[in-house]
Amino acid sequence: MEPIEALERIAFLLERADAPVYRIRAFRNAAAVLSALPPAERERRAATGRFTDLKGIGSTTGKVLAEAAAGRTPGYLADLERDSGGPLAEGGTALRAALRGDCHLHSDWSDGGSPIEAMALAARDAGHRWAVLTDHSPRLRIAHGLTADRLRSQLDAVAELNARLAPFRLLTGIECDILPDGSLDQDDDLLDRLDVVVASAHSELRMAAPAFTRRLLAAVGNPLVDVLGHCTGRLIGDRKRPESTYDAAAVFAACAEGGTAVEINSSPQRLDPPRRLLALARDAGTLFAIDSDAHAPGQLDWQIHGCARAEEAGIPAGRIITTWSADDLLAWTATRRLPSDAPA
Repeated sequence: MEPIEALERIAFLLERADAPVYRIRAFRNAAAVLSALPPAERERRAATGRFTDLKGIGSTTGKVLAEAAAGRTPGYLADLERDSGGPLAEGGTALRAALRGDCHLHSDWSDGGSPIEAMALAARDAGHRWAVLTDHSPRLRIAHGLTADRLRSQLDAVAELNARLAPFRLLTGIECDILPDGSLDQDDDLLDRLDVVVASAHSELRMAAPAFTRRLLAAVGNPLVDVLGHCTGRLIGDRKRPESTYDAAAVFAACAEGGTAVEINSSPQRLDPPRRLLALARDAGTLFAIDSDAHAPGQLDWQIHGCARAEEAGIPAGRIITTWSADDLLAWTATRRLPSDAPA
């Protein structure tokens, strides 16, 4: 394994394991420092094993580089492969093999940690044929949400990238904030230009149930909304947050009637919706999107969590929009016409 490849693999596994950001950044930064050197200088340092005198490469990353340059598997990487490189969930493998894309991922244009191209390449390398870039909308300032002008610039960046990555397709999208009255935090004309709109509530999550129900009904009834994101807003990891309360039966019925997919959010910090609500949405006849909600390349592997939960709930693959081709997905977002092989 080449030295840069070793650093990037370590960063990927740390992201997959949801390790602290500072640790991941150390390896990503070291890879960037080495990549910026002229090839001859990289070769010279590989031959001498001298890496730590470069700014941005410390003792740990320098040791990884020296071991890789000497033709050995770095000990840090071997330990990570043993502890974090195995299966993330029990089950879900058949459904994971059927997935063709991911409708929810973030880049460093908002609160993700990696450039758009890095996220697209990771999705392609994970076996996907397409993925949707869904950076945040402007109200979520803590996440550096995209203003209308920045979103327009991003559309140009995605078009340029797709010209180089074909046949893989990075679809345009947004994770749009659902405002307290159920309206969306972005211009309708601009939302209409996007391939996929994921709508999620990120604030005032403790609203009274009747008001929250009205809020979600307004959002999922909006013809611009394709996917209802992490529908309870719960957090179950280190930062715990209870579910928002609302009439889930009414919201899922509206999703089924209007053709809005319910997201099965695969982040181990969320796993949203909970199993009882996943069953309720299944019985209501909704469509689903199994999404990673990835903020870094390694987190794209989290989709297996959602696949395992969907298989456990008995959800047919044809009702999961992330198993569809890009053409079928885009036809559905434009017309709500289901693919011919999707279950009724």
